Amino acid sequence: MSGNKAGVGIVLGYRRGSNIQYPRQVLIKVISASLKKVDNLIGAKLLVKDPYGNTYHGKIVRVHARGRNNVVIGVFNRNLPGQAIGAEVLIYK
Repeated sequence: MSGNKAGVGIVLGYRRGSNIQYPRQVLIKVISASLKKVDNLIGAKLLVKDPYGNTYHGKIVRVHARGRNNVVIGVFNRNLPGQAIGAEVLIYK
C-alpha cells in the first residue's frame, strides 16, 4: 500500500446479539485486492463521511469470524447512524 492509506471498506451493519444491538460497533467488509490478511489491520483508523458533511472516526479492534470474508469490527467514538450502513469507509494507519 502506498503512503498511509491501507484500504477501503463498506459498512455492513451493527454488531448484534440475539437481544441487543451495539450501535458503536460496526461490521466492515474490507475491499482491497493487495491485502492478504485482515489481521494486519487491527489498530488501524477508520473514517466515515456522510452526505451532510459529518465525519465519524474510529478504529479496528478485532477480526470478525477468524478473518473469513475480510470482515472486521470497528468501534467509533460517536455512534454511527443507521443511514451510514452501506457507506464507504476509509481505512488508514
